[in-house]
Amino acid sequence: MKQETIVPQPVIEAPRMVLRPLRPSDAGLMALYASDKRVAEMTTTIPHPLPPGTIEAFIAQAMRPESDEAVWAMDATDFGGSEVLGVVSLKRMDRNQSEIGYWVAPALWNTGFASEAVNAMVAANPLGNKTIFGSVFQDNPGSARVLTNAGFEYLGDAEAFSVARGAKVPTWTYLKRLG
Repeated sequence: MKQETIVPQPVIEAPRMVLRPLRPSDAGLMALYASDKRVAEMTTTIPHPLPPGTIEAFIAQAMRPESDEAVWAMDATDFGGSEVLGVVSLKRMDRNQSEIGYWVAPALWNTGFASEAVNAMVAANPLGNKTIFGSVFQDNPGSARVLTNAGFEYLGDAEAFSVARGAKVPTWTYLKRLG
């Protein structure tokens, strides 16, 4: 049996969860949540309907040492919750910068889990970034609040292509300066 290489990423503590590196056993819950049209349409990369194997391929890529994106599962098992509530990621950019991304299971929307994860990620700054960017679709004000509550500053409007929507969608872009 082939053993997967696991990228060394820290486990980051948040008030009601830990952020931990992805593992193959996360695929079932991640696929359940990511296959929900409401989740897919608020991301740029998740297709809808979700093709078989998409999440397994995403996890395998995230676990590769050469991956340009560090991904953590929001895991609340130590707090009596689910093993996967959602994910939070940092996509590496040049000049010691990253772009943060996150999504949470729809049943947990408006419960503060996304804010806790983003705040914990920013406080830990596991990639040692000087700057973290965030971008949200303008029809998702809840995600915009997650960023502004974490101290991100509004930079401006743009647009990004959503695979699930099959269209360009207006976005708001935010910036957080660190250290």
